[in-house]
Amino acid sequence: MFKKILIANRGEIALRIIRTCKEMGIKTVAVYSTADKDSLHVKFADEAVCIGKPQSSESYLNIPHLMAAAEITNADAIHPGYGFLAENARFAEICGEHGIKFIGPTPEMIRKMGDKMTAKETMIAAGVPVIPGSEGLLESLEQAKELAKEMGLPVILKATAGGGGKGMRVVWQDHELENAYNMAKTEARAAFSNDGIYMEKFVEEPRHIEIQVAGDQYGKVCHLSERDCSIQRRHQKLVEESPSPFMTPELREKMGEAAIKAASAINYESVGTIEFLVDKHRNFYFMEMNTRIQVEHGVTEEVINFDLIKEQIKIAAGIPISGKNYTPQMHAIECRINAEDPYNDFRPSPGKITVLHIPGGHGVRVDSHIYAGYVIPPYYDSMVAKIITIAQTREEAINTMERALSEFVIEGVKTTIPFHQQLMRDENFRKGNFTTKFTETFKLV
Repeated sequence: MFKKILIANRGEIALRIIRTCKEMGIKTVAVYSTADKDSLHVKFADEAVCIGKPQSSESYLNIPHLMAAAEITNADAIHPGYGFLAENARFAEICGEHGIKFIGPTPEMIRKMGDKMTAKETMIAAGVPVIPGSEGLLESLEQAKELAKEMGLPVILKATAGGGGKGMRVVWQDHELENAYNMAKTEARAAFSNDGIYMEKFVEEPRHIEIQVAGDQYGKVCHLSERDCSIQRRHQKLVEESPSPFMTPELREKMGEAAIKAASAINYESVGTIEFLVDKHRNFYFMEMNTRIQVEHGVTEEVINFDLIKEQIKIAAGIPISGKNYTPQMHAIECRINAEDPYNDFRPSPGKITVLHIPGGHGVRVDSHIYAGYVIPPYYDSMVAKIITIAQTREEAINTMERALSEFVIEGVKTTIPFHQQLMRDENFRKGNFTTKFTETFKLV
């Protein structure tokens, strides 16, 4: 087992990893930018190293600085968390070159799944259902027009190196295609330094349902059931839950088998997630694979009583998995609390937290790195907490969430707590009647 792990991340996920490491008897190293010197992950780690200025490019994305921090502290492994360098194949490669274990899949696996078009081709070969679309990247606007006519509108243009909704455009009418094509390429080039895009048939009224998987270094792969991530805004998840209210035992079995096929196709090792779009007829299609731990991993942990970070570390250390497939034994719902103003188009609201009260009680879990007096920096993602409620039924989990949100007090900055409070009272949400388009018609009052 590893003796010391450097966490190449910040905030809530860094703190989450530190906690599991401590329980496993593993020493931890926090890294931080000058903007994060007062963050809890810095205070709770065994050692902490400043790696640069507030801008991510000069700190959390600065590979030489991270490697130097690992070497001067004698860390024998690096956990990337999520975001930043978590799915950067070159970073994983450099870790290996320096004799430091990257806690995640191999660089080759990251590359295969990181490029969306390559991933899609891999899934087709593995027999996993995929959304009909272009064979390879689009080479010209003329090709895009021809393919759209052949497939029928609506279609969606996607960046091959995409993520977080960047480089994506839906085309509903013929006259929209040229502008959408140019905008998708421009945005993809700016966000990923890669303007390659491809086209898919746009699935209307879809659910976004993902399957958590784990694979070890010995070829064994299992699934740990699903999470429904359909409540989104601009392709960014807001609420996640397990089990999905749309799921049936038959669909869970089929999607679980497809997820295992997908991970097995690249001999996947580590924990990861296979993301699917599911239409109103419960047909499902591979969308992408995330080769890392995800923000919403705690939802799965609560419904199957399983520490996914611990499993990730054990797999990296060469310990085989059980290979058992899991199904939800409880119901869990997660709300992402962001420092954003939901009454002002979710504008970021960095600043000093003057008053804080974290909710508690039976069936409530809060993962957060904030405290009264903490200053939320403007340089990073605006998520400040994840609140998860756990109960025997979905209705009970929603009721517990309503109660917990009413106790959650964050003053000094605007947060999305009012949005979630109204969502929990919404009749359609409570009935499970929603798709990825839900927030487009949801009016905050």
